Amino acid sequence: MEVEPRQTGFETVAQELIEPLRRYLARRTDSATADDVLSETLLVAWRRRDEMPAEPLAWAYAVARNCLANAERTRRRQDRLLVRIWQLARPPEQAPARDDPDPALAGALARLSSADAELVRLWAWEELGPAEIAEVVGMSPNAVSIRLHRARKKMKAMLDEEGERP
Repeated sequence: MEVEPRQTGFETVAQELIEPLRRYLARRTDSATADDVLSETLLVAWRRRDEMPAEPLAWAYAVARNCLANAERTRRRQDRLLVRIWQLARPPEQAPARDDPDPALAGALARLSSADAELVRLWAWEELGPAEIAEVVGMSPNAVSIRLHRARKKMKAMLDEEGERP
């Protein structure tokens, strides 16, 4: 198989672009996304090699910037879709059982938002830590810790209002 002169020329240019583009992307996103965007950038550069200027670095940065923006839009769309799926697929809220040993606690839990109540349930009923809860709900462990702390404070305030202390 014979190698085209255009292909050899592109390979030379691509070798000169890879490291600067890798550094450019590494400063703007995580490593996995940077690798994907670098591949996409080189593919676009190959397809548009006839449009590539004699000094291609700035042009390649612009292509990489656009590819990164596309990747970020795709990630945001996927995140929104996951949230919608989660909202549609979650089980319906159940009323506390009539023989619940602590109706005040069940009432306070029911008055929390569904997201906060789920964090409290995972913590109290399933005995999960913040890192494990984060994995379940798709949040960072730090965000879980903060939201769980706030939810527990809300529940305590609700119970204090009613004069109940579990």
